[in-house]
Amino acid sequence: MSEADSSIQVELDSGKRVKVKASHVLLRFDKPLPAELIAQGQALAGEIDLDLAWEFASEGEFGFADLARDYFDKSAGPVQQAAALFRLFDAPHYFRRMAKGVFRKAPEETVKAALLGIERKRLQALQIQEWARELVAGQTPQPIRDQLYKILFRPDKNAAEYKAVVEASKQAQRSPLDLLKAAGAISSPYQFHWRRFLFEELGKGTGFPPLEAPAIKDDLPRADVAAFSIDDSQTTEIDDALSVRGLGSGTVVFGVHIAAPGLAILPDSAIDKVARDRLSTVYMPGWKITMLPDSIVEKYTLAEGRDCPALSLYVTFDEATLEIKSSETKLELVPIVANLRHDKLDAFVTEASLLGEAPADYPFATELAFTFRLARHLKALREIVRGKPENFNRPDYNFRLETADGTSPTTEPKGDEKVTISERRRGAPLDLIVSEAMILANSTWGGWIAEMGVPGIYRSQASLAPGVKVRMGVRPAPHAGMGVAQYTWATSPLRRYVDLVNQWQIIACVRNGRMAPLSAHFKPKDATLFSIISGFDTAYAAYNGFQTGIERFWTLRWLQQNEVTELDAAVLKDGLVRADTLPLVFKAAGCDGLARGTHVRVRVDGVDLLTLDLHARLIAKLDDETTDAGATSEEADDVEEVSAGPLTLAIDVNEETPPAEGAATPA
Repeated sequence: MSEADSSIQVELDSGKRVKVKASHVLLRFDKPLPAELIAQGQALAGEIDLDLAWEFASEGEFGFADLARDYFDKSAGPVQQAAALFRLFDAPHYFRRMAKGVFRKAPEETVKAALLGIERKRLQALQIQEWARELVAGQTPQPIRDQLYKILFRPDKNAAEYKAVVEASKQAQRSPLDLLKAAGAISSPYQFHWRRFLFEELGKGTGFPPLEAPAIKDDLPRADVAAFSIDDSQTTEIDDALSVRGLGSGTVVFGVHIAAPGLAILPDSAIDKVARDRLSTVYMPGWKITMLPDSIVEKYTLAEGRDCPALSLYVTFDEATLEIKSSETKLELVPIVANLRHDKLDAFVTEASLLGEAPADYPFATELAFTFRLARHLKALREIVRGKPENFNRPDYNFRLETADGTSPTTEPKGDEKVTISERRRGAPLDLIVSEAMILANSTWGGWIAEMGVPGIYRSQASLAPGVKVRMGVRPAPHAGMGVAQYTWATSPLRRYVDLVNQWQIIACVRNGRMAPLSAHFKPKDATLFSIISGFDTAYAAYNGFQTGIERFWTLRWLQQNEVTELDAAVLKDGLVRADTLPLVFKAAGCDGLARGTHVRVRVDGVDLLTLDLHARLIAKLDDETTDAGATSEEADDVEEVSAGPLTLAIDVNEETPPAEGAATPA
């Protein structure tokens, strides 16, 4: 419309007039009309052979008009010039933009590499479409089957396999999980959960490299005790045993004996590296993945009929008042007289029999009676510190799996076994005896190594206020939940790596006394301890999460196998209820408005073993009793457990997937 020295005024097709800097003007023309010029130029640009244009282009910098004259003819007009500009701009792999309207052709090697990338992208796009078509048709391509868990839980969003699943989900209008299940990629819900856990946590598999259990070189004295352990029949890693001496003398010596692999397994050894990589035994119904190979466990476990190397804590009590007089820690060979088993004795070792109110026809009746009395006394002392009783309102549950021939699985479960769920009341006499003995040992040793100036790994809890979690650290601090001044984990060195670490520190104290800080493997402020804590916290939480999830799987399987259609439950909050006789927390439609503690009956409408969902709805209120007090810590754990589900996928079909790596990007 007008032109000045540094700018011009132009009118757009819309009629709007804008001011443009003269330096931004690339092409001046009288005809055709701008819209026609653009349309004709873009159409002609598509006819320009890039390889030929690259050959014709000058070696140095050139303008788009120069290329138009070289490619078309010397009199190339506005349409040809516009076509050259569009083509140059859209081909950054052939031509590099140096300035406005000025380009330079790319080196031949760059052009060849870019063309290969474009071809790969084209072929990948075809492959993605082909795989998506197969998935929609109900078939899973082998590459997607091989990458299944990576696609769902830890995807590379540039990978063709991931993009194919996203594309197929969009085409089929189905969730990725439903799509893959229908396509046969997920044939067994149990195997799906099991393989997912292995993928996320044990990428190297569950096996161990060839390892030989080293012999203990210490010349250990033989203890003058008759020790016994208390575990389940399935327990092979027997870490702890107890002994009692001096009954009837007025002074009783109570012994807590812990397996001592730390005498033979040295820090930074091959076995230590295996243990530090696994960090803990993983438990699940019918199976477990041990922290150490069976051959190593067998060497150091406290098996009956053997004199076993042990780290022993002897605490001397006044028999009448149960006042602690002294304590002593020793390294020794401990005769293990018996491995007592919960499942065979719980029905007989009752509170009445231990208090002399009923017959006590079982092994170590006298010793168990004293240890039960001691356990109740120690628990009462801890409850004074806690400020409130330590009540166990809910039971634990035992899961037993049976194969088709009625025997327990000898390999990892397949998911089709028959499951039996039995209740085991928390705080039962044998449980109480063992737990109080371990708390006594862990708190005593935690205080002792701190007094000796040797660091360890501690567990602490600042208070019992809601939301205050147990933390791990390298300094002793009160554990409000336990009601003790300090607390370590040192009583399960065959099952938990932090216990093995603490055992090394305790052994240094036993061997070297006040000189232990100089000889202990881990010194104060050792960064390795913090690294161990971080790794253990992460792994232990993941292992416990898997155990909880797989127990939920088997509970849902129990519902299916027994054709259960109704359940009695207690309301927690926000529609969550807890089954009365099963380890199961779930949402029930119709329970949202009910107060905590209301007893209800719900109908089971369906079970999804893949997402671990239970679909249920309220059919009756069984009473009007409610408890409006705040949720207990156990209820909070239940709510946390359910809030972690249902199954969470990392794949997002609504997200725009990034372009394939190596794809051309406009300059």
